[in-house]
Amino acid sequence: MSANTDVLFISHGGGPMPLLGDPGHREMVERLEEIAGKLRKPSAILVISAHWEEAVPTITAGTNPPLIYDYSGFPPESYEIEYPCPGEPALAVQVHEALEKAGIPVQLDHQRGFDHGVFVPLKLMYPSADIPCIQLSLVKDLDASTHLAIGRALQALEYKNLLVIGSGFSFHNMRAFFAPNTPEVQARNRAFEDWLEETCCDPALKEAERSERLLHWDRAPHARFCHPREEHLLPLHVCYGLANKPSDTHISATILGKQSGMFYWGAD
Repeated sequence: MSANTDVLFISHGGGPMPLLGDPGHREMVERLEEIAGKLRKPSAILVISAHWEEAVPTITAGTNPPLIYDYSGFPPESYEIEYPCPGEPALAVQVHEALEKAGIPVQLDHQRGFDHGVFVPLKLMYPSADIPCIQLSLVKDLDASTHLAIGRALQALEYKNLLVIGSGFSFHNMRAFFAPNTPEVQARNRAFEDWLEETCCDPALKEAERSERLLHWDRAPHARFCHPREEHLLPLHVCYGLANKPSDTHISATILGKQSGMFYWGAD
């Protein structure tokens, strides 16, 4: 990992709710504000969001990307949120070149805007919207090895003072969010979170072991209960592929009644 790069995986909560004063997101909002307060202010931000999937990794390359309100059923103010940060086409080209050199098919998208996996957490962390930002998609086959490889390819980036954010959710079972939070559900949630913390943070694990655990994440305790579909976990795979070391910091927050994790890898 470049000495110029900080890497952060976050649990971004439900739709625009963190920006609407929802009490179930209070801890998440506090944690993101605390994290931003401790990080050096980045020159640019690259976000891998759980809410964009393409056939090949795709990068926003516009100069002023619009916002995509990719949610429904929320109050009118949810569709009037603004986050007018600029794009960073030069960084988009660097990401494209890094993936291409690694033999990964990749494309640029000059039209697409930022989905809520980008603008919701960034509005909490950097409300001034003055940091250039680009977004990188997931690959829609949702293959863990593919996303680890994307992260490894990003190690080639040489962009001064870059922040890479994997914007997902360490627990993402939509039915469970709206069902009774029974002791059994809480135990399943905790068991997977404990496994994830050990996997990402335990310095006794060799990196080959850590990578193998993430590659076969679905063997973890209650993995498919916590992630019936893995798109909210895979931004973590990209982050780890880039960092290739134990996480420096684990941050926990209760979000919508579920224990959720975030992980930070500082620049070398």
